[in-house]
Amino acid sequence: MHVLILNGSPSGKNSITLYTMLYIEKQFPECSFEILHVGQRIRSMEKDFAPCKEALERADLIVFCYPVYTFLVPSQLHRFIELMKSSGISFSRKYATQVTTSKHFYDMTAHRFIEENCADLGLNVIRGLSADMEDLLSKQGQKEAAQFFRYVLWNYRHGYHQPVPESPLEKPGKPASLPSEPVKKTQGRIALVTDLDESDSLLESMICRLEQVIPMEVTRVNLHTFPFAGGCLGCFHCAADGKCIYKDGFDAYLRENIQTADAIVYAYTIRNHSMGYRFKLYDDRQFCNGHRTVTMGKPVAYLVNGQLETEENLKTLMEARAEVGGNFLAGIATNRRDPDGEIDQLAKTLTYAVRTRYLPPKNFYGVGGLKIFRDLIYQMQGLMKADHQFYKKHGFYNDFPQKHKAKTAAMYLVGSLMRSKRLSKKIGGKMTEGMILPYQKVLEQQKKEEKKQ
Repeated sequence: MHVLILNGSPSGKNSITLYTMLYIEKQFPECSFEILHVGQRIRSMEKDFAPCKEALERADLIVFCYPVYTFLVPSQLHRFIELMKSSGISFSRKYATQVTTSKHFYDMTAHRFIEENCADLGLNVIRGLSADMEDLLSKQGQKEAAQFFRYVLWNYRHGYHQPVPESPLEKPGKPASLPSEPVKKTQGRIALVTDLDESDSLLESMICRLEQVIPMEVTRVNLHTFPFAGGCLGCFHCAADGKCIYKDGFDAYLRENIQTADAIVYAYTIRNHSMGYRFKLYDDRQFCNGHRTVTMGKPVAYLVNGQLETEENLKTLMEARAEVGGNFLAGIATNRRDPDGEIDQLAKTLTYAVRTRYLPPKNFYGVGGLKIFRDLIYQMQGLMKADHQFYKKHGFYNDFPQKHKAKTAAMYLVGSLMRSKRLSKKIGGKMTEGMILPYQKVLEQQKKEEKKQ
């Protein structure tokens, strides 16, 4: 079997993820392996895709090999998938899988993104390997890598693969209309980030509607026209001072034009089960902020042109992005049913959130995601000093469980009481009564304050 490794890391041969595949290559000499450094050489591949096409046509198994970048694949690999889709190659008899390294921060959305695009291409998908960045350094990690590829070969030999999802029929969207009169701009400023081009009339109509109905100044930030020098290289050059190694001015542009706004709206057309390559480039390049949630507390919203109801992974990604960033997701308006009504409601909700500074508590997406990075930054504080100071300032380290010694001791006491059959029988249903005592005090305090008023 001929295996083609699509190395999506911009680090090329210095990719940690690639080393997992190099280890696998040594373990399975019966297979032939070929590597395309798509993450590092995407610019040259855009100019001449012919060598890539030949390599893809030779392959029996295609392995998408990449580090997880901000919920998805690196932007360079995102672009390569676009080139694969426009290449005219028939992938119907070929197999595909993926190998990633990360700290398991939304690795599942990255894996689903690859699986969805493989389904579009007609590839037969075998479930991939999601490894920690340091797994290959341990015997257990090495064992898991070998077991994974053995499982891939077993599936290939038996013709097994994941079920192919049905492709829903694409329904045309509806254009949004302009109101009779625009509202006065009195509430603040919104940064509207989009990758709009001249042909995207449906998205343009949605943006125009929002600009007319919301009582805030709207500054358009069009990624389609920004002169990006390239995608994030993962070089950590910005870890010390927040300055990107590229000299295209994106880090300053980001901070001056987007992060200074009172709210952010993202407007996009669904492309390849995502917000599109330019948005992925934008996301990755925000690593100049490190892992600091610098827009924390600001509401965000989305205008989406496309059949979002069929894109569960994309919906998860949008919610998770807001939750991890500490942002209130004020709404997602689409143009499938009632674009005018949805945009108007989004505008009112966004205005309310800006005016009242409404920020609900995080759900699992936000709490779990933040704790993963909290532990990582604490360990890497010597390198990521700005991140560490940010986490300290905002109390992200305060919920380390070992710090809450009184609560831990109390649970030991309760546990010892419950293990005593005599005391447990005597306590009976009073356990829950004891649990609500602190909450009863809150209501009692509330009554006292009402009487004072």
